Amino acid sequence: MSASTGPCESVSVSRRAICVAALAGLFARPAAAAQAPALLLAREWPADADPAGYLVSEKFDGVRALWDGRALLLRGGGEVAAPRWFLDRLPAAPLDGELWLGRSRFEAVAGLIKRLQPDHAAWRALQYQVFELPAVGGRFDDRAQALERLCREQAWPQLQAAAQAPVADRVALQRRLDAVIAAGGEGLMLHRADAPQATGRGLWLWKHKPLHDAEAQVLAHLPGQGRLSGRLGALRVRSDAGIEFTIGTGFSDADRAQPPAPGQRISFKHRGFTAAGVPRFASYLRIAGPA
Repeated sequence: MSASTGPCESVSVSRRAICVAALAGLFARPAAAAQAPALLLAREWPADADPAGYLVSEKFDGVRALWDGRALLLRGGGEVAAPRWFLDRLPAAPLDGELWLGRSRFEAVAGLIKRLQPDHAAWRALQYQVFELPAVGGRFDDRAQALERLCREQAWPQLQAAAQAPVADRVALQRRLDAVIAAGGEGLMLHRADAPQATGRGLWLWKHKPLHDAEAQVLAHLPGQGRLSGRLGALRVRSDAGIEFTIGTGFSDADRAQPPAPGQRISFKHRGFTAAGVPRFASYLRIAGPA
């Protein structure tokens, strides 16, 4: 059965830089191979889709990292300067997951990951929430069980297999989402139980959040007026679908003083689309990592 078709608002310049660093790997120790790892990327869950046939897990508000058996690689290809003792506790098998400090603590994770020298005390509070075995074939539900066994055998609290479970229907899915959001979480992930090992943005993996998020390229700065005179008023951007529109909210004072430059990619949140395909109520989130 198939489904219907269908990254932190900055409050200071330094915080914005941390977010960029964590997602793009700019502050991470360069990897032996600079090429970004091939990962499975999620699409936005369609509101009318049936969750039957999917395994559901929490969407962790952390920094995605691929363990290749030697190093932790960021989505942009940079290598995380993790403590040696942390890496030595990871199994030989490649893993895909999120470096996570807890709900609503993305900035803290990003600040930790950007350091060229690891903060050992902070790393002892971090978990690696893993959700895929990249070197293993077969169905996703079988891989999820194998991953759970692997983490249980490691017997190390900092290595956790993300809990995967089916939901009965749309109502149950909404209840699960409401519970995660009420507890301070970001949302849910839905992965086809029968999904093969895959990369790219296909139809196997979906993210389900109360607000949609997306990315766009900055085209131009629009000047502010009134109290915003002399600073950024809004960004003119182009979405990945080729739609041009304006984002005028979600910026901190620091963002307006030093906004993303034309050509940079940004993340924004929105509440669906108009009939013309323009994101509704678009609000700036952060400078985005590499596409």
